[in-house]
Amino acid sequence: MADSCLGPFFCKPLGPSPLPLFLFQIPKLPFHFPSKSMAAHCHCSSNPRPSQPSLLVFSGGTAFNGVVEELKKLTVRVAHVLPVSDDGGSTAEIVRVLGGPAVGDIRSRCLRLADESTSEALSVRRLLGHRLPINPQQAKSEWYEVVEGAHSLWEGVSKPYRETIRSFLAYFQNEIIRRHNESFCFSNGSIGNFFFAGARVFFQSLDAAIFLFSRVSDIPPESLVLPVISTNDRLTLGCELWDGTIIRGQNEISHPTNGSVGPVDKGRSSVPALPSRIKRVFYMSSEGRNSLHEVFPTANAAVLDQLSNVDCIVYAMGSLFTSLCPSLVLLGIGEIISSRSCPKVLLLNGTHDRETSSFSASSFVTAITDALNRTYGDSHNCLKNFPSLYINTLLVPRDGEIPIDYQILSSQGIVDVVVVDSIRDPKVGIIFDPESLINALGNVVSRYMRTKD
Repeated sequence: MADSCLGPFFCKPLGPSPLPLFLFQIPKLPFHFPSKSMAAHCHCSSNPRPSQPSLLVFSGGTAFNGVVEELKKLTVRVAHVLPVSDDGGSTAEIVRVLGGPAVGDIRSRCLRLADESTSEALSVRRLLGHRLPINPQQAKSEWYEVVEGAHSLWEGVSKPYRETIRSFLAYFQNEIIRRHNESFCFSNGSIGNFFFAGARVFFQSLDAAIFLFSRVSDIPPESLVLPVISTNDRLTLGCELWDGTIIRGQNEISHPTNGSVGPVDKGRSSVPALPSRIKRVFYMSSEGRNSLHEVFPTANAAVLDQLSNVDCIVYAMGSLFTSLCPSLVLLGIGEIISSRSCPKVLLLNGTHDRETSSFSASSFVTAITDALNRTYGDSHNCLKNFPSLYINTLLVPRDGEIPIDYQILSSQGIVDVVVVDSIRDPKVGIIFDPESLINALGNVVSRYMRTKD
């Protein structure tokens, strides 16, 4: 039997039961849940840093990760808003068997924000960032070593942390065993994703799982990782092309993998071109196949609260339609952003991808404006705001592929275009130089803060 290697504890499915008391005794980390929102823990810091600017960043789980460490030098008062509709890689397998929202992007950002100041912090980060082998049998065998506590990854992790993390990994395994009709594939699985999924299912709350992960990985309390939709349900992203084609699933839109659970190759050469440009993205029921199955989830109240109060709003580089737009099309997002007078900064991609082939800079602006205005959605919920109410500054990587059509940008009301030093990544091409990007972003925010004072 698949569970025989795990000893008596896993020999039969177990019903939900309280976790041991040591779960609530993590060193340095008071384990209580704020009443309004799990995200509210950022306001409970004993050492707030009001002199630092506050930012909200819309992004996906990959491209912006490369500058997160540099961003800490400018400020740690950052709300990272991420979609929960990813359906690729090992995330897809978790969603297939256990349901619920996708946690891969959130886990990825949490790890980037995790503490690295001690050897134990590095050990915890190494454990939660580990991926299992591609080969399914090797992956299952290594997973059993991890969940039994016998793997070398546990070296350097103290008993309270070890027992806390193991408890949720064991709970995740137990939940898999309970699904008698499903066979879980551990290939390329992320230990952090499994821990996250175990916590989410145990608490029946995505917010609680993020709160726990933030405590275990010791993320700065002023930093927030927020799902744009706070839900315990599965979410499916759809898109409509200009030729009327409907594509179901984030992975199918961005980088189809033909069902593979291996590492996703996001390079342009690895995927066929779309038959037509993308008109819009929308959410659909998990079993839906066309726009008749469109659903309208509610934006996370914590995201709306942060949007109303931060000093700067950033649209990060990355997949335009599958990383940014899923957060922008929700009711309330466009309304709040258009009402703010703060910097609203678009970080332009350095290269084209499957979603933005032949796009110019103004095409990115138009796509973001249409998403925030919900131009092609329900006509009763559409806005008609001008692009400059959503974006007032454009940061552009030097020597990037995306044409900068200054005249059209000016007609859109965007005249603050800043060219930032870039570097060439061997896998993806031109990207921002992290230090130069954060310096440029800091200058934009500083100008605003001076006028604010």
